[in-house]
This record gives sequence, C-alpha cells and structure tokens, in this order.
Amino acid sequence: MHDHAPGGGIRDLSNRRLLTIALSITASVMIVQIVGAFLTGSLALLADAAHMFTDAAGLVVALVATAIAARPADDRRTFGYQRAEVLGALANAIILIVLCVWVGVEAVQRLIAPADAEVQGGPMLVVAAIGLVANAVSMWLLGRAQKRSINVRGAYLEVLGDLVGSVAVIAAAVVIVTAGWTQADAIASLFIAVLIVPRAIGLLREVTVVLTESAPVGVQVAEIREHLREADGVVDVHDVHVWQLTRGAPVFSAHVIVEDAALTDGRAARILGSLQECLADHFDVAHSTFQLEPAGHVEHDTHHA
Repeated sequence: MHDHAPGGGIRDLSNRRLLTIALSITASVMIVQIVGAFLTGSLALLADAAHMFTDAAGLVVALVATAIAARPADDRRTFGYQRAEVLGALANAIILIVLCVWVGVEAVQRLIAPADAEVQGGPMLVVAAIGLVANAVSMWLLGRAQKRSINVRGAYLEVLGDLVGSVAVIAAAVVIVTAGWTQADAIASLFIAVLIVPRAIGLLREVTVVLTESAPVGVQVAEIREHLREADGVVDVHDVHVWQLTRGAPVFSAHVIVEDAALTDGRAARILGSLQECLADHFDVAHSTFQLEPAGHVEHDTHHA
C-alpha cells in the first residue's frame, strides 16, 4: 500500500523509485566527500562521508523493505509484509545511533590531540557545498513520501542529518579559510554527531510504538469509544484495540453491544457500515473489525479495553 502514488511530478513517484534516486545521489556525493576528505585532511568531511555511507546502506535496507512490504498477504502472513518497513526503519535508527557515537569519539580525540596536518579550507568548502545541494534535492524528493511511510521517513531523517551536517562543514570551512582555526573542523564533526541523536531516538521511539502494538501517537482510544457509542442502535463498546502495521496503516477492532432487536430486524448490517464509515471519516482508520453482540451476551474475556 506504500509503493504506489498518484501520477504527477517526480515527487509523486513510488516510494521505491524515490528511494532509488536518493540512493544514487547519496552514493555519488559520498564518493566525492571521501576523496575530498583525504585531499583536504578534513575530519568533518570524513565524518559526513561516513554518514553518507551509512545513509546509502540505510537506503538499501529501505529499498529491500519496501519491496518486501509490497508482497501480497497470504494464509500465513494475513496482514501481508507491511511490517517489513518498520524493521527497515529500526535498522536505520540503530545505524544512526552507532554513527553518532563514532563521529563523537573521533571529534573529541581531534580536539584533545589536534592533528599536525593542516586542513585545507578552500577545497573543503567546495566539497561541502556539493553535499549541501545534493542533500537538499534528496530531501525535496522524499518530502511527500515520508509523510505516508515510516520507512521512507527513516531515509528522510538520515538525509536531513546529512544536510545539516553539510551546513556545519561549510561553516567550519569558512572559519578555516578566514581565520585559519583548524579546530573548527573537529567542532563541526562533534556538532554533526550531537545533532543526529534526537532524530535517531525519535525514529527508534516511533518504531517501538509500532512493534509493541501500542496505539498510534495522537489516537485517543477513549474518544473513539465514546464516538462509537453514540451511533444509532449501539448500547456499549468494549474490548477496543488500536494498533498499526506501519506508519499510516492503523488497525482497529472492538466488541459492540447493540440493541437485541437490531440483530433480528435487519439493522445489523447498517450499524456495522456506519461504524466502519465513522472510523474511516473521523479517525482515518481504513481497516476495522467489529464483533456485534446482543445486550444479553456474556463476555468471557476478562481483559477489557
């Protein structure tokens, strides 16, 4: 469900194609930054290149996850393979955190024991500017898709980290060129590491919400329950469960007690349709399952929501 998009501009291509384009851009800039890092002696460029390398790996994971998620459901995996997107996002989050630790350690070591080699600010500035433009293009491409897929969002956050990192490298290069203070390179590296951490943790938290089958952020279960209770013919609602397969794919189930007469006078189908329509229109839940019960039904399950 996340690999199709309406026709339009390049930003409306499928998630798979957008990720492929972003991967091509990332890999190209990564090579430029690696070469630039060795030519200029810049730790910040090398750190940014390492980030780009990690992003490339993350985008490959995202592409594989997207391809798997597009596979249809079967008798064994009745919900399909959409959860693969979440596993891809989990891998991206872990990669980001490991990267932050590595860059941070390297930057501190450079500050404590500065390298004797001089950092060449001019070439460093040119390479960082190329990275900035490339990351801006990738972010623009993924901007729409990341709102509907947690997997693409993981790739989007990585590119965002790269973009801000490029800005930091540019600032450090300007300082080196104008003031000759090479320590700015190490400070920019440390800044890149610190900046990425909150985004990585945020992505990891969102993945945790999905994997623990918690209610999606912003979903008020009590509000949904009360809304359903107001439907015509409904007496009560219990055993409410809300979770999500992946970003943008919430799932809802509930037991609904209806008037006894509703089950015999033909109103059951209409009540069921109105409940499903209510969830789809007011709470953006497309997949819902209801068990209609008469008022005298004895519920044996002691775990009520």
